[in-house]
Amino acid sequence: MNIKRWAVRVALAMFTAATASGAAAAEIGPLPAMKYDARKAALGKRLFFDKRLSGDASLSCSSCHSPEQGYADGRALSEAYPGTRGFRNTPTLINTAHKKVWFHDGRIGTDLNDVTRDQITETIWMNMDMRIMQERLKQDPVYVRLFGEAGLGEPSNGGARTAIPEYLKSLTSRNAPFDTGRMSAAARRGETLFRGKAGCIACHNGPLFSDQQPHNLGVPENPEVFAEPLRHVAFIAFANFMGIANYMNLRRDPGAAVRTNEPQDLGSFITPTLRELKHTAPYMHNGMLHTLAEVVRFYDQGGGTDPNKDPRLKRLGLSQAEQAELVVFLEALSGDPLTGPEHVLREEIDLKYPAIADWWNARN
Repeated sequence: MNIKRWAVRVALAMFTAATASGAAAAEIGPLPAMKYDARKAALGKRLFFDKRLSGDASLSCSSCHSPEQGYADGRALSEAYPGTRGFRNTPTLINTAHKKVWFHDGRIGTDLNDVTRDQITETIWMNMDMRIMQERLKQDPVYVRLFGEAGLGEPSNGGARTAIPEYLKSLTSRNAPFDTGRMSAAARRGETLFRGKAGCIACHNGPLFSDQQPHNLGVPENPEVFAEPLRHVAFIAFANFMGIANYMNLRRDPGAAVRTNEPQDLGSFITPTLRELKHTAPYMHNGMLHTLAEVVRFYDQGGGTDPNKDPRLKRLGLSQAEQAELVVFLEALSGDPLTGPEHVLREEIDLKYPAIADWWNARN
């Protein structure tokens, strides 16, 4: 093992150990209040729904993160930039601003500015050259006004990467029965199982119901990733870019191994949040489980089959009634849909503005 890889492994081990030591006493509870700048968020909302942020102007952020689908897309595997298709399930963006690590493999652990840049610029997602995006924004008089009102100067890619995360801060769960204390008796029994016999709280803890750590559950591979050419192309391109060895022959999602390049990390994925589950089916990193009842049954059976499966996964022996109560509790973690005008841009983006005269020398 070279020095660089050794250093990465040590850092990850220290982070995992520190998190694990706190996880033993971790609890579940409401999300903390999220403050955000309303003017920056208003700008970010328009950017989120603007297809001009993709290379061929065919996709906006909302194309894959639909408000009506809990800011996911309702598909097992995501769509992607024309000419490719996705190879993982689209995660919800609700509460994403509360996270410390992003994507199913946890490959970004800095901030939402970096997440925004990644999704806009990566070839298989929105395929945008941010220099071109900046010029598109500078030509739209509405953006000239909104950037100024938000205190971000003239339209720029840096300003866009500031405004979109500010909008994402507004996407926080509201009025979930768990948070309001209005759970049914069945849901309360499900919570008791969650904390006790079912053992879910071991990994699904904290306000997000996630320890934000990678674990291997033995989730079966989605065969469509390897059978559907456009999905396989995207998978190969991603694995190549992330430096995965022998990527042309890879027949499983590397998961957290993109961070370490260690074989024992293949098939490990970040614990997902359990909030908003009612709105974000299907489940798991590849959409292989379609209902919450299937998810609970999967855990009751001790997960799937994998040599690196987390040893804490054992058969639970839950009765049918207990499984049903656990599902009711999980449903109580979902709040009001965030589909009102505060969060969703309803007006059409007007593209019929006059061309800039003497564009080469123009300054906003």
